[in-house]
Amino acid sequence: MENIQKAAPKDVSEAAAPELKNRGLLLTGLIIAMLFGALDGTIVGTAMPRIVGEFGGLGLMTWLTTAYMLTSTVIVPIAGKLADLMGRRVIYVTGLIIFIVASALCGMSQNMTELILFRGLQGLGGGIMMPMAMIIIGDLFTGKQRAKWQGVFGAIFGLSSVIGPQVGGWIVDAWDWRWVFYINLPVGVLAVILISIALPKHKSVGKVKFDIPGIVTMIVGVVSLLLALTFGGSEYAWGSWQIIGLFVLAVVSLVAFVFIESKAQEPILPVRLFKNRTFSTINGVGFLMAVGMFGAIMFVPLFMQGIVGISASASGTVMTPLMITMIAASVVSGQLIDKIGVRRQMLIGMIVMAVGFIFLSTMGISTTKLIASSYMVLLGLGMGLVMPILTLALQESFPKSELGVVTSSSQFFRQIGGTFGMTILGAIMNHKSTILLEQNLEPVVKQFPAEVGSPLIEMIHKNPQSLYSSLLSPEALAKLPKELVDKLPIIKDALVSSLHQVFIYGLVFVLLGAILTLFVGNIKLSDRKSKKKEDGEDDNQVSPHLAH
Repeated sequence: MENIQKAAPKDVSEAAAPELKNRGLLLTGLIIAMLFGALDGTIVGTAMPRIVGEFGGLGLMTWLTTAYMLTSTVIVPIAGKLADLMGRRVIYVTGLIIFIVASALCGMSQNMTELILFRGLQGLGGGIMMPMAMIIIGDLFTGKQRAKWQGVFGAIFGLSSVIGPQVGGWIVDAWDWRWVFYINLPVGVLAVILISIALPKHKSVGKVKFDIPGIVTMIVGVVSLLLALTFGGSEYAWGSWQIIGLFVLAVVSLVAFVFIESKAQEPILPVRLFKNRTFSTINGVGFLMAVGMFGAIMFVPLFMQGIVGISASASGTVMTPLMITMIAASVVSGQLIDKIGVRRQMLIGMIVMAVGFIFLSTMGISTTKLIASSYMVLLGLGMGLVMPILTLALQESFPKSELGVVTSSSQFFRQIGGTFGMTILGAIMNHKSTILLEQNLEPVVKQFPAEVGSPLIEMIHKNPQSLYSSLLSPEALAKLPKELVDKLPIIKDALVSSLHQVFIYGLVFVLLGAILTLFVGNIKLSDRKSKKKEDGEDDNQVSPHLAH
């Protein structure tokens, strides 16, 4: 056995080690690509009012975000598997080129339909880019080194969320909304050059077999599910044929996907991975953490606008402490993990997040911006301790041949969790609000003139969240008739009670995630690069790094 292993060809990471004298160039390219790929998720929001002002199509505006979200989510596991089959460089550079070309097309768009289509194409490039950085870090470094670098890359991702709206606002004010997209071109070209030079070429191992049926059924299933979750309860009623049809299509397609993957020679997402306790529990923790995280990010600004009474732009600054703390904790987490261990750090992070949600559920009309910001610090601290090590733990637990698919799975399940969280928690808030407003506000509103009362009653029944946003911002309050201003305490009480319920449910999801961390094996960080499959090791065998 020893002789066989010595004679065996080295894996890509080890064989490429001598070529990585350009490691600094490669890391620079990865950082640039990560920063601008992540930045694009938040920078466009600031430009939307100008885009709608030029093109019209206000009803289509949400598709600028939805198109990017759909394509960037569904391509993640596909990109991870293709990176395992075809090599990192060809997939990463392809993703960068798609992103650059799509950015140029977005900037040249002549109407809203074109812009939405090109945003979907841009999402494909972004969805390929995002997991690739973590996959390559897994190739380059040992387990202990990865902890540090993945913390750094997690911090870069968080930083982009903080500066995105500010950068977008500056670009729109100084130049034109089209430069929000054009700015990606020179930076993207630089990243392509650096990564092409520094990243070793993949050594071909024979003909690549693509799992086309698996790709098709997964795309149809995931897109149908995300569309149902996105538009259910807002664009269409949950019981409408459109939403029910999307859910049915999602279930049928995903069942077919599981069957196909169990038979495929090179499955996109091997079903057998879910039999591995580490894979299932860690992705479960990531999913549940994302549900809670997006719940906070979505609803705290609404609380600050509606209850504390600050502007929409000022309410966004409440989230800054969360992002800054998350960045700092992401960097520190890489240093802590070797001292306290993967499982313990994940548990501590989830508990800290849970404490943050407990405090959020106590907020009331007297809560100040400073107090709300302090609660955000707790959430950011917990998220920063958990997020970087989700990917790291998976990379330490699987062989080199599956590094791409397990790394991309971590991001995939977090993105699905975020969409699920925004949908479920939003539905909880709207349901609770409708009950309270029907009881306390609707009888009063029915006494108003029809031109004032009818739109309010429609919002009470269909979209209370829109009612809060339209009535409780400082700008809107100045325009309201006096008889409606006198009834604002009823609206504020309903909002407080509804958000309390949202934060309590968010707490439940986070606590479930904390419990799930107890089932994660005792993962040890290695001093060597990605684990290779030993001769004779069975595919379903649990990594020797795990002590169950």
